[in-house]
Amino acid sequence: MWLPRISSTAVTALLLAQTFLLLFLISRPGPSPPACSEERVHVLVLSSWRSGSSFVGQLFSQHPDVFYLMEPAWHVWTTLSQGSAATLHMAVRDLVRSVFLCDMDVFDAYLPWRRNLSDLFQWAVSRALCSPPACSAFPRGAISSEAVCKPLCARRPFSLAQEACRSYSHVVLKEVRFFNLQVLYPLLSDPALNLRIVHLVRDPRAVLRSREAAAKALARDNGIVLGTNGTWVEADPGLRVVREVCRSHVRIAEAATLKPPPFLRGRYRLVRFEDLAREPLAEIRALYAFTGLSLTPQLETWIRNITHGSGIGKAFEAFQTSSRNAQNVSQAWRHALPFTKIRHVQKVCASALQLLGYRPVYSEDEQHDLTLDLVLPRGLNSFSWASSTASHPRH
Repeated sequence: MWLPRISSTAVTALLLAQTFLLLFLISRPGPSPPACSEERVHVLVLSSWRSGSSFVGQLFSQHPDVFYLMEPAWHVWTTLSQGSAATLHMAVRDLVRSVFLCDMDVFDAYLPWRRNLSDLFQWAVSRALCSPPACSAFPRGAISSEAVCKPLCARRPFSLAQEACRSYSHVVLKEVRFFNLQVLYPLLSDPALNLRIVHLVRDPRAVLRSREAAAKALARDNGIVLGTNGTWVEADPGLRVVREVCRSHVRIAEAATLKPPPFLRGRYRLVRFEDLAREPLAEIRALYAFTGLSLTPQLETWIRNITHGSGIGKAFEAFQTSSRNAQNVSQAWRHALPFTKIRHVQKVCASALQLLGYRPVYSEDEQHDLTLDLVLPRGLNSFSWASSTASHPRH
């Protein structure tokens, strides 16, 4: 899709104006925090597009102790789509911090003044926005449904998002718009936050296969990743976006494990989608323990159902969490991708494959041989998992 070009001077002026506006909004005295705010846990699910992050987001969203939002920084990127991922990092980080603190006034810069819950991106996937005090579509402890929530809660006042957020012990945000860990250091060292980072990765070959199925929906984000000054990028035969995504995962994982700063100790956990697919309950129990949550019987039943469905999902479910066979989903690329593309993505993502523990294939026979395990056991590759099991210091 082609959009009119705007001069770099105009883009710079726009970004500066946006930055000043954000600083003004953030510096305003917000609502006084509740008495138990120091006990609130903040969790950032840090991932990239088509990596199973919507599924992991729902693992948190459906928990009765969690207020969850899916990709609130979508509003930053759509408002400032002439920018690049790097130039928008600070605006994204500032919005994320405000949402963690349940200060929803930060959306003044991105949403119309008269707004409802439905003005938030993917609002209906948040169980907390479909439950009291935000809405009464579902009891607070029930498993919610996006299809049921939408018609019942869409016109509820936006201000209820803030009220709901402040009533939970955990605030969880899923984001795909951070490309290094250093930009998050101010949040990790912020005494107002008790932040945990869940870094979700997936085999780049599976990511490529999934991205191809959702190419049109990713065109604007691709342009921002590549810094095209507002031009959307749907076709990417050179795998430039996948290369940037792989590089970002390497940068983040290395920053977290090779001489991490003291404030990161015990606050970072790397999760591979394939491990979740193979042993969902064990992995989810560990993930919940890392973030101070427990697995309820109701959630356990829901997780069993959603990970043991049939098939790999349909095209219209590309951005939905539906009942699928998780193991089949994780292996689908081995049937769907031609070997030439596999060889290409293995080349551009060689460092990520090695660091994150994914074995390359060297022939079509290896590609189709499902008895050949391509996910290496933890500890056999060069990645250090120590920080994922460290203790969790409190502020």
